Amino acid sequence: MSYNENRNGLSRYKVGFIGAGNMGGALIKSIARYNKEALNNNPDGGELFSVSAFDINSELLKKLADETGITEETSAESLAKNCDIIILAIKPQYCDNVLKEIKPAITDKKIIVSIIVGLPTQYFKSVLGSHARVVRTMPNTPALVGEGMTLISWDDSVVEEEIKAIIKLFSCSGRVEELEESLMSEVTALTGSSPAYVFILIEAMADAAVKSGIQRKLAYRLAAQAVLGSAKMVLETGKHPAELKDMVCSPAGTTIEAVAALEEEGFRNAIIKAMDQCTKKAREIGKKNFDK
Repeated sequence: MSYNENRNGLSRYKVGFIGAGNMGGALIKSIARYNKEALNNNPDGGELFSVSAFDINSELLKKLADETGITEETSAESLAKNCDIIILAIKPQYCDNVLKEIKPAITDKKIIVSIIVGLPTQYFKSVLGSHARVVRTMPNTPALVGEGMTLISWDDSVVEEEIKAIIKLFSCSGRVEELEESLMSEVTALTGSSPAYVFILIEAMADAAVKSGIQRKLAYRLAAQAVLGSAKMVLETGKHPAELKDMVCSPAGTTIEAVAALEEEGFRNAIIKAMDQCTKKAREIGKKNFDK
């Protein structure tokens, strides 16, 4: 992998994003925050990522570049030529054309990092060639506020030092967990898409509060904080969610009445069915593209 010999660690890698929309933009902003904090802690430099991006929406790209200081590339091909780690942050239906465009620039010194739902590592190798080195990830949009959850898997050609750099890259936006690739479509429903379910929950809670007389903006804040605090309890106490739920439910109290109503209306089963549908769609996307 090419790098500046005078730079160490993370700063040796040139990172490029193809796609700067919701997910790509969130990751870029999180890296920009990391770089800013690193400079504040070490004004002489330090471990900084060098980031560039390309997007067909030039206005969106310019706005993001002005905000974060990234380098704007004029095409996907030029980005692939200039970068060591190439992050594909595009929709699955555009992937074939993008891969064909960048194929001439992909050598065995570069790493393709996909955040695209459903597409397996072997798909990228089938288009780019067996020499392509691929890392597959599944981030989510809370990366925008530094609370993302990214799952990552890679093929055997990616070495430990490179994996550490990529894990650090995604750690800028939150937590990172390793996962075997065979479960990547399955985890889409659990982490990649789940913020949408939570937003619906917050919206519904706020609607009920407004119905009871609470102002809407306040209702959103209160509901969001309740979700945030509950999630932190699961992460930090190590207790089973059912145990934490029972701690809130006093005998003959208000909360157990609410829980009983949720069970009666099929709340738990609705979530399971929603995630099943999400997983099914992720598998279909992979099969559709790989069977071409």
